[in-house]
Amino acid sequence: MNRDGSEDESWQPSIGELSHPLSSTVFIVLDIETSGGSPHSGAGITEIGAVKVVGGQVVGEFQSLINPGTPIPDYITDLTGISDAMIQGSPSIENVLPSFLEFLGPESENILVAHNANFDLGFLQAATSQNNFRWPAYKVFDTVRLARSVLSKDDVIDCKLSTLSVYFNAQTSPNHRALDDARATVDVLHGIFERFGSFEIYTVEDVEAFTKRVKRPVRYK
Repeated sequence: MNRDGSEDESWQPSIGELSHPLSSTVFIVLDIETSGGSPHSGAGITEIGAVKVVGGQVVGEFQSLINPGTPIPDYITDLTGISDAMIQGSPSIENVLPSFLEFLGPESENILVAHNANFDLGFLQAATSQNNFRWPAYKVFDTVRLARSVLSKDDVIDCKLSTLSVYFNAQTSPNHRALDDARATVDVLHGIFERFGSFEIYTVEDVEAFTKRVKRPVRYK
């Protein structure tokens, strides 16, 4: 509201102030590849991929190879295809973080999405802390948890990204490369959102309430 009593059309309510429809929320679906299983054991990020979606439409993408500063183990190269030769000349995570954080956008409005989010966020939070950046306090949706809340063993044998990508007919197959895996996760997210309709889940707040209420996966034994 302006001082003269007129509405300020530039003002936008942030998440938490009003119910936020899933159809108009900006989701940043991300994935990372790493040189190992934990940032606390010396492993680093080797690739970041992210897709920005709103209303079911892709509105932006981010991708960067990253030099972790240490050799990439052979088993990681076998898994991801990312080798020491590939990341020669690639920027450090310190140099990638500013543009990546800018891509993520405002924490008060956008929601992050990842498959097994604790893994990705653990590395990203460690990287920001080690390089004197602030990790924003985003709301986070984990597609593993969301899938388990609406799918049963009759639907899928597990909630791996590869399994869910086939189930939801994802246009991109996950292949342990960050951007492709993020694209596959987008299709999984949209498939889950379609399932939410049968539970009358239409807002961010509905999702949060539903996943808290469903302690065990729906019909998932």
